[in-house]
Amino acid sequence: MDYIKKKLFNFLPVLARNKFENSSERTRELIKNVGLSLAMKCATVFASFLLVPMTINYVNPTQYGIWLTLSSIITWIYFFDLGLGNGFRNRFAEAKAKGDILLARQLVSTTYFAIGMIVVPVCALALLANVYIDWAGILKVPTGYQEELQKIFAIVLTFTCMNMVANIFSSLLAADQKTGYAAVISAIGQYLSLLVIFILTHVSEGSLMNLALFYSGIPCLVMIAASVVMYKSYYKKYRPSFYLIKFRLIQDILKLGSHFFIIYICLIAIFQVINVVISREIGAVGVTQYNITNRYFGIMLMLLNMIVVPLWSSFTDAYARKDFSWMKSMALRMQKCWMISAGMGLLLLLLSPLFYRIWIGDSVEMPAAISIAMFFLVVCQSLGSIFMHMINGLGTIRIQMITYILFALLAWPLFTVSARMFGLVGIIAIPCTVYFVQGLLGKIQLGKIINQKATGIWLK
Repeated sequence: MDYIKKKLFNFLPVLARNKFENSSERTRELIKNVGLSLAMKCATVFASFLLVPMTINYVNPTQYGIWLTLSSIITWIYFFDLGLGNGFRNRFAEAKAKGDILLARQLVSTTYFAIGMIVVPVCALALLANVYIDWAGILKVPTGYQEELQKIFAIVLTFTCMNMVANIFSSLLAADQKTGYAAVISAIGQYLSLLVIFILTHVSEGSLMNLALFYSGIPCLVMIAASVVMYKSYYKKYRPSFYLIKFRLIQDILKLGSHFFIIYICLIAIFQVINVVISREIGAVGVTQYNITNRYFGIMLMLLNMIVVPLWSSFTDAYARKDFSWMKSMALRMQKCWMISAGMGLLLLLLSPLFYRIWIGDSVEMPAAISIAMFFLVVCQSLGSIFMHMINGLGTIRIQMITYILFALLAWPLFTVSARMFGLVGIIAIPCTVYFVQGLLGKIQLGKIINQKATGIWLK
């Protein structure tokens, strides 16, 4: 991995290399991981764009919409970790900043144990409930799909629960400011999925079962394999051990993690129900249209997030060391990056009709109004993402939590009314508003903290 980063570094102009070498250690680590993430994400985006038309052709637009809807429901399972993953991320970064390797390893061991104890009963109860759930009725699809949907739910649920445990290693990489490593693992899983789906299109008939098995299973197994290898080599000093499980640390992790848990439960109500509402009010094809535009304009968000995501743990480290000047400088740079990304989004909007024609052909109709609405959504989402990640790193997320709770209480009726009045565009407008408000409040809060003028709720 270090060899790859060194080779990429050699391609930089001399001026850029000199500026890099004169930067702080934290900034250098951030730049290195952004560079590696950029290379890997470009590869991942290419694979994901190939997967969409390949998957639609392997099944059909309606089946693909059903698959997306069911998958989005199953991802709700991730939120049953009670925020332990994100609480662990902050606590691990703090322990590492203080040089406490023993505490860091205890946090790793304890988090694996705690999430494992949650995942096993949740998975068992969900599999039991699956026998009695009328998926065809919930998704409003022909009853002939019922038996197949139950089997698909069981497959994807099992891999999702396994992934909840496996992704602790991904949280460790993020906390250690090594998001580039996580991008490499993700790219490997994505390309293996692409290869298998490609083979399936040539050797078998379209099957939602096969899609569920390989699309969800391969990335999970890749993450498990990567974590085993890394714990035996590069991250040997953090390798989990049963003897290092400390129950007192669970409460410490949960103290912060519970706030993240509440936020993510609200995010389910606000964002994850979108596919369900679209399926019920507009139809499965509407789900496909929403996800195609979201993936296309998501290029803009993905590129910005390659810079933003590492900031979470970088800000944890900077806040622990009281390095407010670095935080202020980085916050200003991120706002400039957001304006550049908004300009890129406008270019994507202008090119969208041509791109859809090349990408998916005539298999799915893509109205211009949906693309325009998605452009505004991703612009607001990018703004929210910048301040959300920086504030998450500080652990001062009370305002963010309250904002999402208020919107969550109104999400379902707002989505339903908007869908009936304005169609898919009306649905997209709701999360657009949420992200804009969250981004505005985040900007105010971060400014207060950096200038050391935050008091009361602004510091909680």
